[in-house]
Amino acid sequence: MTHKRDRRTSKRLARLVRSAICPAEDASEYTVELRQLATRLSSEDEIKRKSRLFKALSDPTRLKILALLSIREMCVCEIMVALELTQPTASHHLGILQREGLVTDRHDGKWVFYSLNDQRVIQQIEQIAESEP
Repeated sequence: MTHKRDRRTSKRLARLVRSAICPAEDASEYTVELRQLATRLSSEDEIKRKSRLFKALSDPTRLKILALLSIREMCVCEIMVALELTQPTASHHLGILQREGLVTDRHDGKWVFYSLNDQRVIQQIEQIAESEP
């Protein structure tokens, strides 16, 4: 199936090159150039890291947790009450946010308090959301 898809893609690219819309003169050379461009953008590890970050931000509960933590540091039990979550659910979401470096924890005896790792995260989320049509 991949070979068939590659042929269709190559034909489309060749038509684009022949139309003189793109800056290339040879479709096969242009294919190599495009693939090199994609490789230079980011390493595969960097792309996976960014993907995990956006997955962490794609859940409404996690966005609510971040919003709460933008106000002040909170204990898990406070987050549970505020969002009507069970302890395992709250801990699950906090674990994801912590693995992605968005929140940090502080232990005080048997209590665990969470806070934003960087306050700018909320500002950046808000800026992105405001720019949407």
